[in-house]
Amino acid sequence: MFKKVLIAEDHDTENVAVQITLRDLGVHNPKYVYYCDHALTWIKNAIRDGEPYDLLITDIEFEDDGNFQEIKDGLALIRAVKEIQPDIKTIIFTGKDRSIAINEMFKSSQIDGHVIKARRGGQHLREAIQAVYQNRIYQSPNTKKIIQEQNSHEFTQLDLHIIKLLYEGIAQKDMPQYLQQRDIKPSSLSSIEKRLNLMKDILGFTKNEQLVAYCKEMELI
Repeated sequence: MFKKVLIAEDHDTENVAVQITLRDLGVHNPKYVYYCDHALTWIKNAIRDGEPYDLLITDIEFEDDGNFQEIKDGLALIRAVKEIQPDIKTIIFTGKDRSIAINEMFKSSQIDGHVIKARRGGQHLREAIQAVYQNRIYQSPNTKKIIQEQNSHEFTQLDLHIIKLLYEGIAQKDMPQYLQQRDIKPSSLSSIEKRLNLMKDILGFTKNEQLVAYCKEMELI
């Protein structure tokens, strides 16, 4: 079983639950941090000391509590960690649905396991840790169902223009005039709102910021 594990999780209850699962599997003294920046620093220090971590378990979303962080979420953390320690195993343990982005990271071998925080989440996390230790990929049953049911959104040129305006900091109410200047149709505020709501619904987001971040990750903007 893994000897050295780091948990990146900003909720105490979930943090303790993951630690208990690890200890039940024979992983003693797992370390934990509340911020992604701290996780990367700990991993760098462990590499420097010649005692690298075997496994990183991280959530995706971390609440903004006013402390500035360069790394905003768990997916960005994994990318940064893989740049300095490509052989570390990684498991996403989250209540946030980012199945499309996660699936892309599975394809590029950046993630080894994905578990949804839900009913039987603890059991699935245990299965994930065991599977990943045996060099197998693991996706919990509810994760597989989400991926199968979720349709990938085919972005139109209008969609990409709207998202780019959001990325540039243009308020939604001001977008029609920008689209009209570029002769992009439809350009009404209602059309913009409908496209944004459609994209967020299909991709499982609730905020425009999440949609922009996803498109940036996918290099669409």
